[in-house]
Amino acid sequence: MPGVSNDNRPRRPLRRALRRTALPALTGLAAAAAALGAGELLAALVGPGSSPLLAVGSAAIDLTPTPLKEYAVRTFGTRDKAVLLGGIGLTTALLAAAAGVLASRFPRAGAAVFGAFGVLGAVAAWSRPTAARADGLPALLAGAVGAVVLLLLSRPAAAPSPAAPSAAGPAVSRRAVLVVGTLAAGAVAGVGGRALTNRRFDVSAAREAVRLPAPAVPLAPLPAAVHPQVPGLSPFRTPNAGFYRVDTALSLPRIDPRDWALRVHGLVDRPQLITFDELLREPLEELDHTLSCVSNEVGGPYVGTTRWLGASLPALLRRAGVRAGADQLVGRSKDGMTIGTPLESVLDGRRALLAVAMDGEVLPVAHGFPCRTVVPGFYGYTSATKWLVDLEVTTFAAFDPYWVRRGWDRTGTVRTASRIEVPAPFAKVPAGEVDVAGTAWATHRGVAAVELRFDDGPWQQAQLAADAGPDLWRQWSYRWSGASPGTHRIEVRATDATGAVQPEQRAAPFPAGATGWHSTVVTVT
Repeated sequence: MPGVSNDNRPRRPLRRALRRTALPALTGLAAAAAALGAGELLAALVGPGSSPLLAVGSAAIDLTPTPLKEYAVRTFGTRDKAVLLGGIGLTTALLAAAAGVLASRFPRAGAAVFGAFGVLGAVAAWSRPTAARADGLPALLAGAVGAVVLLLLSRPAAAPSPAAPSAAGPAVSRRAVLVVGTLAAGAVAGVGGRALTNRRFDVSAAREAVRLPAPAVPLAPLPAAVHPQVPGLSPFRTPNAGFYRVDTALSLPRIDPRDWALRVHGLVDRPQLITFDELLREPLEELDHTLSCVSNEVGGPYVGTTRWLGASLPALLRRAGVRAGADQLVGRSKDGMTIGTPLESVLDGRRALLAVAMDGEVLPVAHGFPCRTVVPGFYGYTSATKWLVDLEVTTFAAFDPYWVRRGWDRTGTVRTASRIEVPAPFAKVPAGEVDVAGTAWATHRGVAAVELRFDDGPWQQAQLAADAGPDLWRQWSYRWSGASPGTHRIEVRATDATGAVQPEQRAAPFPAGATGWHSTVVTVT
């Protein structure tokens, strides 16, 4: 029938075009797999951060505009790094496939694409604050291997003789087998290289070997009354496994405590260099403290409470002899991150720590092992340097830390916040008496009151749990009596110990932390 033949005609050229490009695209992917496999194997010798994908990802984080970073944290939460690496991997695959198609007609041009990406990866690796010359070598090797493999796999097959016109079929089949084999070998090399890196730089045994001394003056256990017995309410102390992690490290710095030393320098009379063993011989202090992230939205999850153990940071600074005029303490991480804290706040009498443990165990690697700073009253971006290796006493005029250079507030004082945790958003609850509960915090000021209102009605005082101190959050509860059937909106606000009421006006986390009242909607059945 004429209609059937007309429908089929446009499809045949498309199918032929797809068949013609499928093998070249797969060839590009095979070259990319070989390239990344070679890069990962060399990175196992050079260092974890030299992995081509990780180097490009870290550079991408540094170059990403702040609003886009905030969008990523808001949308993907703690999975933002996995999404970033997945996006880089997908982009690499698409470009490799395009390079393969290009190489089927212009082999040198396709190979040049791989060479260019090798150079780009090396530049990304060298752009890191703590980069060494060798860190760019895995990316350069990857680019060279990808270019060579693409040229070899894209070589035209020998022209069939007139007596054997069907020879092209077996040639294409042999090439397909070679391409698939290269793809598989590259994938195995990449996985193997990553496994070798993890094994070579693993510090699990060194961390498990650390024996924590008892604190010089142990804190009393927290009273049970700090936590209302309301099902669904967060525990007062956050387990380490559930403690939030927001940072820029794609590859966790792994530091053997036997190789660790903390340098204290800058505007001090007596520079210090302290080893981990010497740090553990200091009189260790305990600190119950609620740490929160400036990226936390109103009602968000990036806040946690734990008991920290560490040496006194103010005592160490006084031993070093802080000079007049200094007003900023800059902590530097093993991966080059810089965190700036107002110096006067570290020395004003609050208990700031060089922490070595949290929740009764040695710091997890993800939370800064072997040492990090903890300074109550500030968001993590101005107080909590993980994987700490350097402390510089300086001035705000002389140095802008990482986040300040990206437009964030220089001080980072924690804003008063409160959230409703029970009932859950859009929950259906039975009519009658309904438990409402949540958490509020105003770190280093303390929470004096929490109020609720229903459907824009009058504010009602919530019942506060026991006060464990100004550096900790405070949980609260309310028995909602006579809840009528229908949809209801609940709002919460807190008042800190200075008498300041949490502001109603909503503000985004950037540049100084979110503000606004948290609300939730429930349906009473």
